[in-house]
Amino acid sequence: MANGKWQMANGKWQMANGKWQMANGKMSSSQLIHCSVTYDKKAILINGQRRILISGSIHYPRSTPEMWEDLIKKAKSEAWMSSTPMSFGTVMNLLLATYDLVRFIKTVQNRDYTFIFALDLMFVQSGIWRISRLAKVVPGISFRTDNEPFKIENEYGPESKALGAAGHAYINWAAKMAVELNTGVPWVMCKEDDAPDPMINACNGFYCDAFSPNKPYKPTLWTEAWSGWFTEFGGTIHQRPVQDLAFAVARFIQKYHGGTNFGRTAGGPFITTSYDYDAPIDEYGEKPNSFSSHLKELHKAIKLCEHALVSSDPTVTSLGTYHQVTFNNRHYDLPPWSISILPDCKHVAFNTALVIILCATRLGLKPRESKCCRRTPRLSWEAYDEDISSLGESSTTTAPGLLDQINVTRDKSDYLWYTTSVDISPSESFLRGGRKPTLNVDSAGHALHVFINGQLSGPANLHAGTNRIALLSVAVGLQNVGVHYETWKTGIQSVSLHGLDQRKKDLTWQKWSYQVGLKGESMNLVSPKGLSSVEWIRGSLAARSRQSMTWYKVYFNAPGGNEPLALDMRSMGKGQVWINGQSLGRYWMAYAKGDCSTCSYLGTFRPTKCQSGCGQPTQRWYHVPRSWLKPTRNLLVVFEELGGDASKISLVRRSVL
Repeated sequence: MANGKWQMANGKWQMANGKWQMANGKMSSSQLIHCSVTYDKKAILINGQRRILISGSIHYPRSTPEMWEDLIKKAKSEAWMSSTPMSFGTVMNLLLATYDLVRFIKTVQNRDYTFIFALDLMFVQSGIWRISRLAKVVPGISFRTDNEPFKIENEYGPESKALGAAGHAYINWAAKMAVELNTGVPWVMCKEDDAPDPMINACNGFYCDAFSPNKPYKPTLWTEAWSGWFTEFGGTIHQRPVQDLAFAVARFIQKYHGGTNFGRTAGGPFITTSYDYDAPIDEYGEKPNSFSSHLKELHKAIKLCEHALVSSDPTVTSLGTYHQVTFNNRHYDLPPWSISILPDCKHVAFNTALVIILCATRLGLKPRESKCCRRTPRLSWEAYDEDISSLGESSTTTAPGLLDQINVTRDKSDYLWYTTSVDISPSESFLRGGRKPTLNVDSAGHALHVFINGQLSGPANLHAGTNRIALLSVAVGLQNVGVHYETWKTGIQSVSLHGLDQRKKDLTWQKWSYQVGLKGESMNLVSPKGLSSVEWIRGSLAARSRQSMTWYKVYFNAPGGNEPLALDMRSMGKGQVWINGQSLGRYWMAYAKGDCSTCSYLGTFRPTKCQSGCGQPTQRWYHVPRSWLKPTRNLLVVFEELGGDASKISLVRRSVL
């Protein structure tokens, strides 16, 4: 940003004199729709006309560019309505290439839709080009408060209250910066009760019927209606009944396409790659149930009442507490925890509790039935054991004491090796049949593998003389919310040996060597270009099943058809997976624990209210975008940490069962 104006060359977005432009003739101003956008206490005004905006959100980084056209089409014609203006929102959770953003905007425009494009702006200064979890290494930085190195925000309200004056100053800076961009449209701050004028403060949450803007001349906006909640490895799936969602958002609603956290973009920690949130259009771009149909009917009913809703203040009349009610001398059945919409004050156009099941089919994942699929068990898998023996030889850092994991890795890898040595006296009693000592590790990482003298260890199998201890600390997504989370520790905090003759031996402050990532990562085994750098073992995997710290690879042909595809990883343990060098993300067959016995749409919804998947892997299927595949010889690479049976991995397709 220079002098308060965005400028980018080479065909990317520019902002000059408060107007968006395109360089190199990519898009001329004649292609843009020019209109005035303001607001009053009732609504957003477009060219002076109050409008109810039926909004949806597509997080474009969570799907591939090849999926956007179909997603936008389904969002418009299926989940929302085909006859009304549509507003799209998207969140730049990642600092991705600007070209992708431009392509997404042009894709929406090519569908000939009226749309509003919304971004959570992310300003990162001091030369930081990676996402904020890397910015913690910048000297003097303090996350989410008023300091020069950090300018990046979303849903700041809770932090603003916790930080007091510094938080208030920060939000004022953000508002001033935004207004000075002279975009010509109103700005919105979600979850920010003290949003300064002319900012509109808006509600995010499960329910927003009690929300009011902080000034009487601002409209009431619901920017995020939460249809579910994050899914964590080892947790259940949180499902919100559509009856309750429709009940809660009878006036304002914004909905999402789910999406996929490809690569290592899932936050958390422990958040799965799936970002469905029980969305009406799932991460595969499909409509898995009657969810979207019900919401589409809700939107139609709301639009029928648009003029009345934006033109006058509501009149509230008590109709009693019974299911049978009388209104304008007519009798109506009103189910509990529901709203009926009567556009003409006579006939019920929609009731939030009455879901119409349009068909008896259901969508699911099943093994693909092509010729290639039938050959899958006979595919020629090959394996390579991650090299543990050379640890320490290529270490780039040696230091006394234990270093923070992210400060060392700079987020280049989920993995960091901590290695050291310990001398054991021949006189130790455990060497003569006594109880073996234990190694105690206090870690702020999310998973840990312990190797003693090159062997994966349970008890500390030490011998007399020098013993090498290697600890592999693993991150499974990083914290991205909370006050001053840049100060939160990652990696190993302390290490000690217990059960020696002299009781405890503290290893925390002795010399440690550090190696970022796996050797297979450094040799680029995930890419076709790096495969030849090691000798792969061929043959039956039966004898190698449940082998830990192992790389697997296989080639396969793409199936015919256009159904969405996924990998069934149920036979594996924990690790990462790549196709043709592109990361599908982390997998973990952690089995869900929870209470899946009951679910009712009645009553206030909370994430733990309606759970599913108890006793099953939290995430079994991992989305494979068809655009990543070639007709033949696609490379699948898996790194398995715990030990799994790669021969049982199968490619499945999304189809009607």
